[in-house]
Amino acid sequence: MRMSRELGVTLREAPAGAETPGHQLLLRGAYLRQLGQGIFSYLPYAWRVMRRIEQIMREEMEAAGGVELSMPVVQPGELWKKSGRYDKIGPELARFSDRRERPMVLALTHEEVTASLAASEIQSWRQLPRLVYQIQLKFRDDPRPRAGLIRTREFTMKDAYSLDRDEEGLDAQYARLHEAYLAIFARCGLEVLAVEADVGVMGGTEAREYMYLNPIGEDTLVLCDSCGYAQNRQVARAAQPEVAEERPAPLERLATPGTNTIESLASFLGVPASRTAKVVFMATSDGRFVVGVVRGDMQLNETKLAAAVRAAELRPMTTDEIASIGCVPGYASPIGVGERATVVVDEIVAKSPNLVAGANEEGYHLANSNFGRDYDADLIADLTAVADGQPCAVCGSPLRTERGIEVGNIFKLGTGYAETLGAFYLAEDGTEKPVVMGSYGIGVGRLLACVAESHHDERGLAWPAAVAPFAAHLCALGGEGLEAAARLEQLLQAGGLDVLVDDRGERPGVQFTDAELIGCPVILTLSKRSLAAGGVEARLRQSASGESEIVAEADIADWVRQAVPGRARL
Repeated sequence: MRMSRELGVTLREAPAGAETPGHQLLLRGAYLRQLGQGIFSYLPYAWRVMRRIEQIMREEMEAAGGVELSMPVVQPGELWKKSGRYDKIGPELARFSDRRERPMVLALTHEEVTASLAASEIQSWRQLPRLVYQIQLKFRDDPRPRAGLIRTREFTMKDAYSLDRDEEGLDAQYARLHEAYLAIFARCGLEVLAVEADVGVMGGTEAREYMYLNPIGEDTLVLCDSCGYAQNRQVARAAQPEVAEERPAPLERLATPGTNTIESLASFLGVPASRTAKVVFMATSDGRFVVGVVRGDMQLNETKLAAAVRAAELRPMTTDEIASIGCVPGYASPIGVGERATVVVDEIVAKSPNLVAGANEEGYHLANSNFGRDYDADLIADLTAVADGQPCAVCGSPLRTERGIEVGNIFKLGTGYAETLGAFYLAEDGTEKPVVMGSYGIGVGRLLACVAESHHDERGLAWPAAVAPFAAHLCALGGEGLEAAARLEQLLQAGGLDVLVDDRGERPGVQFTDAELIGCPVILTLSKRSLAAGGVEARLRQSASGESEIVAEADIADWVRQAVPGRARL
């Protein structure tokens, strides 16, 4: 490919607002241009990287038994109403009406369509198992697009769906897809960590996320270096602290003016925060009020609370809503709430005697509150967010937290979608049973962005050979270099290698700077000097020394091929 024909120019400085090093370099290297908030055009270099990532995905999915298809992104809203997700998912699901006023959606994912296809195409146990996948554009009206392709509204996803007779079959496909995902990330040159995660609005019984560890990530991971425990903090647990046994003391009303935080209350009374109870007020999308109770020295995990009450999402209650259930912000407790809200108490609070809790009266607290005597709960659950240094629930060693970017996920969906959308099959024993489903996704653009974040230096991008836009970048200097470039390009292409030829006639410094910025694995230079020395000057982009060697034109294809092992022809 000739640079003189490319659409897109390299930039010396990144545009304002580019937050991360990888995103800045993708903009500067003429890979991306932003059209709107969270919406990007992929210029030719980025599109070639995308195609290479997709090629790796197709190879690994087909090795795992997958068959590629394509399902519509515009879907009838009625399908999503049947599954229950039309009302569960918030405004990130783009809803609209067609000309006949029928509700439609721009799909985030394709569980509903897959289940409907299973309903029409699967009749017998003999047709199972099946694994289908697609690579397709999707839209999520994300309220907080950020970091370039890390968090977008329009994105390309590789999503796959398994169909099985039973849970044993799902377990086998789930394990096989886990290995396929690890192979995809490894071939793309990205180190990931697989962690257990919340199933969220997808539903099901089990989920795993593939995380690229990076400080810009929005997920917090809880890790144990001793036993390998690794979970998203949304679901992570720590070993519970020991709670000393005490006889319940009488409830006592205390004047506590100006103590509307746990810190100020503990300081005023001279007690540790662990001797207090903290209340969090939330509301579900369907209008239910939820009161979560944790110990004062711990933080509530909203994902765990949402899972406990089976809510797709939660929002903070307003002051008026809190007052409507008889509570006072800053001085609240579950005492007296009764049936006006769903009360969920953390496991540790349920075992901790004589905690200081709010009196639901401005300026007053209650000493010696006890679960089971002074208030009850609709649910008891683990509600706390794990923090650095807490003991591992498996081995007791200190846990640590790191930030991560989710680049893929897999879910055991079970039979929920099949049952609501009529995907049943005739079993071997003659009975009718629901198809057991799994769902597996990787964001293609996000994977590209994470590879860029992982593979760059102060000079520019440095793509792994398997996903680089071109195997080699050829700088043609002067008339002699331009004349020889066409000949060298033909040699490389005949050898199955793609090459980007800088035929713009720019100064050597400009060409070399752009070659480093664009980041192809091999940089070749043709000039009067290299031709006089016997051929083309060749060097590796990622070479620490920057040393080059003169390679004869007849040998250049073999030299480049050895420098980019594992690179397949597009």
